[in-house]
Amino acid sequence: MLVEAIVKTNDTMLFEVLYDRYATMVYNKCYGFASGVDEAKDLTQDVFLRVFVKLASFKGKSKFSTWLYAFTYNHCVNYVTRNTAKKVEKKSVSSDSIENIGKNIDSTREFDNMRVEKLKKVIELISPDEKMILLLKYQDNLSIKELSEALDIGESAVKMRLKRAKEKLVRKYENYTKDGKSI
Repeated sequence: MLVEAIVKTNDTMLFEVLYDRYATMVYNKCYGFASGVDEAKDLTQDVFLRVFVKLASFKGKSKFSTWLYAFTYNHCVNYVTRNTAKKVEKKSVSSDSIENIGKNIDSTREFDNMRVEKLKKVIELISPDEKMILLLKYQDNLSIKELSEALDIGESAVKMRLKRAKEKLVRKYENYTKDGKSI
């Protein structure tokens, strides 16, 4: 496997093959968090630099692309969190993905009536980890099994984290709609 060969040899030429294979996927995810093309390119480079260093932590329990996707997502969430002072517009949440959350969450009635624009604001009020797991599941359509592999936790832990994140989102949304502002 390519990843194993890179870990054993630290061969940068082999890493270039990996980069070429996955650069578009990583760039597209980074672009969702960036305020422009240049920032997305910088984020993509940062991700691959960190991947080169952390590649040995890939255990092969999931597909490499799933691991890389979660790695990229975590990096971007951390980047945006660190740079909130810059007021970076977080484009990662599209209207379509928000509507997906409402349609796919176990027929939870609370989500059926949520208005997309309010939900976009409220999802920024939950922790990056909670936001990440909800968006990986409902925006990016990762299965419970894929989430389990990517996050290196059991499927029951994934289900519990999803449940808690959804409940917190519902509470924040209800508070937001009562007051018209965040709490």
